[in-house]
Amino acid sequence: MDGIGIEGSKLGNDRENLERFRASGLRAAICFPTSPSILPLPPWPGPEDPTVRIEEVCRGIRRLAAFEPACCVCLTGPQGDYEAAEARELVVDGLRKVARAAADVGVCLALEPNHASIRDDYTIVTTIPETVELVREIDDPSVSMVFDVWHLWDTPDLLSHTREHASRFVGVHVNDWREPTRGWCDRVLPGDGVADLPGIFGALNDGGFDGWFELEVLSDDGTFGDDYPDSLWKLDPVELIRTGREQFMRAWKSRPVYRKEVGDR
Repeated sequence: MDGIGIEGSKLGNDRENLERFRASGLRAAICFPTSPSILPLPPWPGPEDPTVRIEEVCRGIRRLAAFEPACCVCLTGPQGDYEAAEARELVVDGLRKVARAAADVGVCLALEPNHASIRDDYTIVTTIPETVELVREIDDPSVSMVFDVWHLWDTPDLLSHTREHASRFVGVHVNDWREPTRGWCDRVLPGDGVADLPGIFGALNDGGFDGWFELEVLSDDGTFGDDYPDSLWKLDPVELIRTGREQFMRAWKSRPVYRKEVGDR
């Protein structure tokens, strides 16, 4: 393992955490500011005013900049009570401001599409083409994207879109879809669900992806309201990470290979 993702809300004493982080020899991979979206997220507490939220996102990215992350993720947030055109305008304008603030501290901003089943609570983009179009509209070269297996695995023409836009992604959240799923925070380790991980990894590699693969498995232990008795968060964390890495490598080695390798991360 070469790196670790950092969630801003989990940071305590910044100086102490930064010292421990640097001593670990790890690099910061895909990181989240404490406030991660332009429009309000109903499941998460936070201000309703997008202007205030934009400032919070910028402040969170500046805080994470000391860790030199591969990217900081931002979500659009859902349309909510806004008209579709107004919501999009707020998102585009907000992400432009956040992108400039991130670039000022040397951080790449990455937009993450979310699964269609949680559109009403999280996002206005749910597929790769929708996200690419939004990035083009933002029109800032510092804005990239994050691929999340759980969010994208069942979108139409996934492998062709993944191959076409692979180089736009700065990182991949590795997980899997439980079938049947019990909610947004009920993901499983790679290979334990129904997503075509070898196909996805092959398409990413074929398209020129050369970023981070990061294990991100949300499995509620009551933290978000669903105390699943088989929550992966109840397992020993070292064993969980070890098993997750082994199962990722198994899927990676099973991918179809169409081109010369571009990297091992």
